[in-house]
Amino acid sequence: MSPADALDDENTFKILVAARHVATDIHLGFMEKDAVRGNDTFVTLDEILRLPSRKTLHTCLELLRKYCIGDRPVQFEIISDQSVSFGFSKFPWVNYQDGNLNISIPVFSIHGNHDDSTGADALCALDILSCAGFVNHFGRSMSVEKIDISPVLLQKGSTKIALYGLGSIPDERLYRMFVNKKVTMLRPKEYENSWFNLFVIHQNRSKHGSTNFIPEQFLDDFIDLVIWGHEHECKIAPTKNEQQLFYISQPGSSVVTSLSPGEAVKKHVGLLHIKGRKMNMQKIPLQTVRQFYMEDVVLANHLDIFNPDNPKVTQAIQSFCSEKITVMLENAERERLGNSRQPEKPLIRLRVDYSGGFEPFSVLCFSQKFVDRVANPKDIIHFFRHREQKEKTEEEINFGKLITKPSEGTTLRVEDLVKQYFHTAEKNVQLSLLTERGMGEAVQEFVDKGGRGQNSTSRGESQRGRAGAGLETTTRSRSSKAAVSTSGNMSILDVFKSTRQQPSRNVATKNYSEVIEVDESDVEDDDIFPTTSKTEQRWSSASSSKRTSQSQTAKGVDFESDEDDDDDPVMNISSLRRNRR
Repeated sequence: MSPADALDDENTFKILVAARHVATDIHLGFMEKDAVRGNDTFVTLDEILRLPSRKTLHTCLELLRKYCIGDRPVQFEIISDQSVSFGFSKFPWVNYQDGNLNISIPVFSIHGNHDDSTGADALCALDILSCAGFVNHFGRSMSVEKIDISPVLLQKGSTKIALYGLGSIPDERLYRMFVNKKVTMLRPKEYENSWFNLFVIHQNRSKHGSTNFIPEQFLDDFIDLVIWGHEHECKIAPTKNEQQLFYISQPGSSVVTSLSPGEAVKKHVGLLHIKGRKMNMQKIPLQTVRQFYMEDVVLANHLDIFNPDNPKVTQAIQSFCSEKITVMLENAERERLGNSRQPEKPLIRLRVDYSGGFEPFSVLCFSQKFVDRVANPKDIIHFFRHREQKEKTEEEINFGKLITKPSEGTTLRVEDLVKQYFHTAEKNVQLSLLTERGMGEAVQEFVDKGGRGQNSTSRGESQRGRAGAGLETTTRSRSSKAAVSTSGNMSILDVFKSTRQQPSRNVATKNYSEVIEVDESDVEDDDIFPTTSKTEQRWSSASSSKRTSQSQTAKGVDFESDEDDDDDPVMNISSLRRNRR
């Protein structure tokens, strides 16, 4: 679309794409208490709203009232059901159609991660502005289980825009909802191919983890242009996604909030012209943004200048860093745009990699010489060390396969296995002294507390023997104490050693769709506890082998153990019973 075709006529939409409309991430009020940088956000927002120029104001409501209220008629109309798009508001209609308001420039905005809905009423800052009639808040999801994105249908002459919006949602949650196909974008039934589909989103675009971002492939391919907020690096020129065949414009933030490489890119806003199904993005550089320069230095690459063994190497490094910062300050002075409202002191960040035996110096003492020249003297230098990757050995151990996790829904507790065994065991191996409940609770307490404090529960429960045991109270008490005293020397893994089962290591890869490539595959491990049939087989084999090796068979359960028989609590109880007989 040529600039001549992008003139303001009855069929052309003109949309300001900047740090809210389309401008993203204004961060209004960021560092407002800072003596040097306190007014940066207000000055830049004033510039965004004063295209064409207006008088500088210092608060958001004053600026919106200044630039959005007036007698200038709005040239487009909304033809969709407004109660669907603005149904969460007490005033479910667009502000310029309110008879009590006189809006000349309507602002449509979604909420970001810093003004997410909170509190019992789930209100955010945009709800206040929307209630006052300054902003049209849309794209708010009222459900955490399923999202239906209904567009705001705009029409100006023959040009039709379907405006989709989705306010900020935690990335992990939204990622799962996309994977589970719980996000639906509704399309108008009439003239489906005549709409210009514009989608506004505020999520992580770059990958911060396996699910802590939203892949571009998750979005529907019928979209024409995506305005992607939240990311601070300015990439406002539309770039094409070759897989989904839509364009993405990332306006970035209008103010530097972190001293990172992405913030060093020059800030722009955009004036988007849409006529029919064609678009044109006009980049407008911001002239009131505080300058920011960043450079990296690797000391190990300058061994001809710096020797780690030299006792005066620190002074040499300080002089080198001072020269680097001076050069950046000279570049900042030379590249100033001459705007009287642009802050004078630039932001400077020198990142120093001191790997290779070097030592960092005091940044506070070093930065005193630049206090009057930079806006951030306290963090003008950032020291870091490059992490050295260890050489891989020939045989790598996959610890993830060694440590297995039970699948959800099939997890068994230890006391359940004990109870299950005694319900299915033969009569000659049933408990005659200890109760099943007492044994299960004692084992569970041993597992939960790691062997600490199990005396009270195990002793109290074990004294409730069965009626046919033939033992007096004093004998039961002595035998119970013997069992408790030795149990501290035994591991619960030794007691249940015979019930262990080697887990299988089958690896199953889950592909969420034909388009998305997932780097990390899900490992489905079997339960660490055996199934019922295998448990019975192992207990039966263990008890039968024990009965074969012993001349007398006790009525209690004989556990296999690596400890000596004298340390086995059950063996001690059996010996007492034989002695009494």
